[in-house]
Amino acid sequence: MLFSWRGGPTARRLLLSFLLLAFWEGDLLEVNLQNGILFVNSRIDREELCGRSAECSIHLEVIVDRPLQVFHVEVEVKDINDNPPVFPESKKRIIIAESRPPETRFPLDGASDADIGVNSALTYRLDPNDDYFALDTQNNREQTSSLSLALKKTLDREEIQEHSLLLTASDGGKPQLTGTVQLLITVLDVNDNAPEFEQSIYKVRVLENAFNGTLVIKLNATDPDEGTNGDIVYSFRRPVSPAVAYAFTINPKSGEIRTKGKLDFEEKKLYEISVEAVDRGNIPMAGHCTLLVEVLDINDNAPEVTITSLSLPIREDTQPSAVIALISVSDRDSGANGQVTCTLSPHVPFKLVSTFRNYYSLVLDSTLDRESKSDYQLVVTARDGGSPSLWATASVSVEVADVNDNAPAFAQPEYTVFVKENNPPGCHIFTVSARDADAQENARVSYSLVERRVGERALSSYVSVHAESGKVYALQPLDHEELELLQFQVSARDAGVPPLGSNVTLQVFVLDENDNAPALLAPRTGSAGSAVTELVSRSVGAGHVVAKVRAVDADSGYNAWLSYELQPAAGSARSLFRVGLYNGEISTTRALEETDVQRQRLLVLVKDHGEPALTATATVLVSLVESNQAPKASSRALASSVGPEAALVDVNVYLIIAICAVSSLLVLTLLLYTALRCSAPPSEGACGPGKPRLVCSSAVGSWLYSQQRRQRVCSGEGPPKNDLMAFSPSLPPCMDSADGTGQREADSEHLKEVNLYLKILFY
Repeated sequence: MLFSWRGGPTARRLLLSFLLLAFWEGDLLEVNLQNGILFVNSRIDREELCGRSAECSIHLEVIVDRPLQVFHVEVEVKDINDNPPVFPESKKRIIIAESRPPETRFPLDGASDADIGVNSALTYRLDPNDDYFALDTQNNREQTSSLSLALKKTLDREEIQEHSLLLTASDGGKPQLTGTVQLLITVLDVNDNAPEFEQSIYKVRVLENAFNGTLVIKLNATDPDEGTNGDIVYSFRRPVSPAVAYAFTINPKSGEIRTKGKLDFEEKKLYEISVEAVDRGNIPMAGHCTLLVEVLDINDNAPEVTITSLSLPIREDTQPSAVIALISVSDRDSGANGQVTCTLSPHVPFKLVSTFRNYYSLVLDSTLDRESKSDYQLVVTARDGGSPSLWATASVSVEVADVNDNAPAFAQPEYTVFVKENNPPGCHIFTVSARDADAQENARVSYSLVERRVGERALSSYVSVHAESGKVYALQPLDHEELELLQFQVSARDAGVPPLGSNVTLQVFVLDENDNAPALLAPRTGSAGSAVTELVSRSVGAGHVVAKVRAVDADSGYNAWLSYELQPAAGSARSLFRVGLYNGEISTTRALEETDVQRQRLLVLVKDHGEPALTATATVLVSLVESNQAPKASSRALASSVGPEAALVDVNVYLIIAICAVSSLLVLTLLLYTALRCSAPPSEGACGPGKPRLVCSSAVGSWLYSQQRRQRVCSGEGPPKNDLMAFSPSLPPCMDSADGTGQREADSEHLKEVNLYLKILFY
């Protein structure tokens, strides 16, 4: 052993007149009375003298006679590596079930070294290098190390029933000393599940003045097995250190650990207790955990925190630096143990401001947003200056009051809704919903229509919205032929002061239904009843067009797509005629013969493509005449259908030709008039009803009927829709006998205009 002399020069000089060694530590040291040299009398064992203490010294008192003086001498004893690591036992038997999964850890008792410092720093190795097991050494913040045997892969009892390993502990001294323990691992077939603790390490604190029987912790291990395999017995894992056995006891049934002896903070600050939970199966399985018991020094009085003058709740628009509460702290201790400092839980928009000794103000530190966080749980911690310090906490619940700073918001700026026409009045067509991030009245949303005019009517005559639910209702049946698109806005407004609101656009498309049957156009003037009579010469061949059925449908799309079928009628020969599927032209299927019945009655069925399909029926009477009678009949029919207006047209044509020959000015005027007529805007609006127009076709001499029906769109935009229908090709060019009256009136007006221009030119 080495030792050092800590006396000064004066002390060494006075030792020359040394008379008496008044006190020494046993017979370890002696002094030469003549020269004052201090020497070792017997072997000094630092471990026996000071145990595990980091500092070890021998205190002496030296008395000098002349003059009489007393000196204190401290001899420091330094450690050497003279103690090898020692395991609690030379052999360790471990029983492991073959069902234990890899990465399972089995705690081992580490070796102890009586030395200190580097001489007691232990490292472990496992021999031989086994494929099944590995060592796992972990250090924690409490400067304690845990040694465990980790299972690398699943065991197989049928392959290897017992493993023999040698665990070696080496210290850090020079020369290095080692200690060993033999690990005998027996692999057994046991019940499936071992008891498991909720945590592998438990940490608790106990005051050193705790009474005997004070509950330290109640450990709980669970075993999913049933019966005796699930019954758990708790115990301290052997070998149990004498310090743990003296201070604590464990209840084998409940797992409660209680104090047993007096705790002494100065003697031992931390207890590391290994606890084992073993079931009662035929082959018992065990679970392990480590309990770290920290002994707290006695600090008689903990700080007290008092919170007064709470100003709650706090509005979210409160400006920073506003005082929320006043806090006072006190501690009945004195000195450092009575000096208290307060801190606030982190990550909150508040702070503590010291106003006076042991008085603080809770102040708002940044802006609040109730929609992000509506309340804060503040924890004020008061800590004294004792060693170890004691603290007390007080919780403050700060509720943030809402202000109306958020307008109701719709999920989309626009919604598209499809509604079938002919809906029942008051039917629900859509539900709008707006969310308001505010609370209470500020979040109570009411809905209303943004009133506007739809054509000549108010929007509220078509739809309504429920103020609370946001349900949109159609107040009357919608008609696709009248209204294809209804576009309007719904307003959402909260009940805050002042109220905030937002709008959303609804586009309601009215879907067409097949609610209009095909309508047959009026037959030519002169036909009997609703039937159309046609004269056909017996000399015509196959494919000759004898008539054409005209029909229109007020619906749109497939509901307005018409097809024609020839139906059998009494006294008719269906095989003699056929009708075009989509154009309604009736033509002969073969050349007419003398044996064919003179009067043919044809029944044409007009059908749309709706679901269900709607139909109309037209009757066509075809009279077969001889070849020499056909022209006369045609002339009479032509004369009856054309009338005096046609003759008037011919006269005007001759007059126009004559005038063109006399003066080129007339031609220029007519061209100018035609250009003005073509460029003039229509008298009716885009949403108003249009007049039917007759347009003469070119090659085959057929007529086209353009019906410009009223198509009004709710938004007031979009052009009207035109439906084109083909007329009978048997009519004379640019004349329609079916609409004879209306057309003759239009022709008469046109002739009057032409005559007016002619008179102006002549004059």
